[in-house]
Amino acid sequence: MTGAATHGPETCIFCDSSEERERLIIGRARIAYVILNKYPYNNGHLMVAPCRHVATLAATTEDERLDLMRLTRLAEIALTEAYSPHGINVGINLGRSAGAGIVDHLHIHLVPRWNGDTSFISVVGGTRVLPEDLESTANRLRPIFERLTRDNA
Repeated sequence: MTGAATHGPETCIFCDSSEERERLIIGRARIAYVILNKYPYNNGHLMVAPCRHVATLAATTEDERLDLMRLTRLAEIALTEAYSPHGINVGINLGRSAGAGIVDHLHIHLVPRWNGDTSFISVVGGTRVLPEDLESTANRLRPIFERLTRDNA
């Protein structure tokens, strides 16, 4: 999927309107949304993205930045409630050199972490270890996001 998003919104996984993408979306705000990472590093690995196809923070509007941060905050709350992680990595990779797999559509990663978790296996062995499938993750987090977005509207 590496090169698929580099040709514009019509091939961008964040702009795609397929049923599969829709199943991965677990929360929405006015101009941004939360989606599960299809290839997660840990259970609960989320991404927050603007609805508009935009590559950098510098290119976002103030309203987009506000929605991105609101949803990132709610994602932290939801992940803490659902998984009780010991920590959460929150990050943005701008550009391929910085590690972005999808360079043309800005997104914020939230990766729950636990003391002694196995994320090193992805780096060293090129293998993912996940005891929970994406459908279970979505079913676990979606009702929390629905409640949080309703309560924080």
